[in-house]
Amino acid sequence: VQLQASGGGSVQAGGFRRLSCSTSGRAFINYTVAWFRQAPGKEREFVSAVKYGVGTTYCGDFVKGRFTISRDNDKKTVYLQMNSLQLEDTAVYYCAAESFLNDDNYSVERYYNFWGQGTRVTVSS
Repeated sequence: VQLQASGGGSVQAGGFRRLSCSTSGRAFINYTVAWFRQAPGKEREFVSAVKYGVGTTYCGDFVKGRFTISRDNDKKTVYLQMNSLQLEDTAVYYCAAESFLNDDNYSVERYYNFWGQGTRVTVSS
């Protein structure tokens, strides 16, 4: 499966942004899709994931209800709605996918074999 992340850009603190991860390939419904991000000078970290099939969602602790992940299986696209953006949300956001991913591994990047190219989000004051 191929992934393409989009929707990044510049936004003021307190604002919002919606990222999209569009995919190609068959059986999209069988894939858990996640967002990770990498801030300048930091390691990549888990943001959020939506499970294959039933669509259970998971979020990193720092999200604190500000971000919402969703999937549209007909469009083969996963969205990350980011509200109340803060300066520390500045990062390159990557989407990743893996089929039938175990629930224990949704936040671990090494278990994802398919990655998009990343989209940059810059939050300014």
